[in-house]
Amino acid sequence: MAIGAVSLAVAKACAMLLNKPLYLNIALLKHNQEQPILFMPLLMVSLVSCGKSSSGKLNLMKEVICIPHPELTTRQGVEMLMEIQKHINKIIELPSPPKAETKKGHDGSKRGQQQITGKMSHLGCLTINCDTIEQPLLLIQEICANLGLELGTNLHLAINCAGHELMDYSKGKYEVILGTYKNAAEMVDLYVDLINKYPSIIALIDPFRKEDSEQWDSIYHALGSRCYIIAGTASKSISKLLEQGNISIPKSSGLIIKHTNQTTMSDLVEITNLIDSKKHIPVFGSTEGESSDDSLVDLAVGLGVRFIKLGGLSRGERVTKYNRLLTIEEELVQNGTLDTSSSSCDARIGGQEQETMTLVKV
Repeated sequence: MAIGAVSLAVAKACAMLLNKPLYLNIALLKHNQEQPILFMPLLMVSLVSCGKSSSGKLNLMKEVICIPHPELTTRQGVEMLMEIQKHINKIIELPSPPKAETKKGHDGSKRGQQQITGKMSHLGCLTINCDTIEQPLLLIQEICANLGLELGTNLHLAINCAGHELMDYSKGKYEVILGTYKNAAEMVDLYVDLINKYPSIIALIDPFRKEDSEQWDSIYHALGSRCYIIAGTASKSISKLLEQGNISIPKSSGLIIKHTNQTTMSDLVEITNLIDSKKHIPVFGSTEGESSDDSLVDLAVGLGVRFIKLGGLSRGERVTKYNRLLTIEEELVQNGTLDTSSSSCDARIGGQEQETMTLVKV
């Protein structure tokens, strides 16, 4: 269980002895000590959560995630998303801390109309109560319009569906909304309709549990040209992927990789090389119950992943990592080693711009 921590400690010690930042040490490891071209991974920032842990009826959206346009700097992207987050906080009524009963306040005390309320989740974003699939998307759409931003141009969306959490095994169906069940084939239709209605959604994470491989194939063929289909929890462990050399089951456009207790630096280099060779999208994600150690940001930059998924812009352990991202970007700009070409982009993402700020805890 300690091998991942030991491997990271060795990499950090090596970087210190060579007087190099950790991200550069990892990049040299990946590129056989040749001076690499470094670029900043695109942000995947969680704005709201409407999954099974929320008090509303909607279960489908464990995370509604924003991806700033790739031509924005990391700092500009963070600043824009903080502005959106601020407006979400204003619109959503946060329950006052002394009242422990969360489920009772839905009884008509708001003149018969249910108020969207929220509480801060471990994901670093607000968990809000929504009853329909459209509700959280319309909320973000409205806020963007008020800020003069356009979904699909200035920023895009991704949805972490957490398919494995939706499955009701007694019925063999996914419970998308409380009391509304759909079989795997019906879920494909639901996702196609969702992307048709909201083309600004460019990624679906874990749309199914891993056992429904036929539906992974179906959704990939139906939406793969318009939307990334990303396997997170549905993917196998890094050691198994490396052992088998096959990242195509379930069928997906990309994988979320994490530095766990069992994962060495060499494993991370090998898996990103394998993902790159198969023309898949690597997403570097944070683990559950993480600490404030910001090393994973260095790993993401050094490995040259396409996206980094750190959760929301709140909670100390997440804010620390976003601040590290901003620091690395500043260092690369000052050193003249940042690749600012949109090589990390794709036709699914299109464009515009914004400006500066320091990250603070929301």
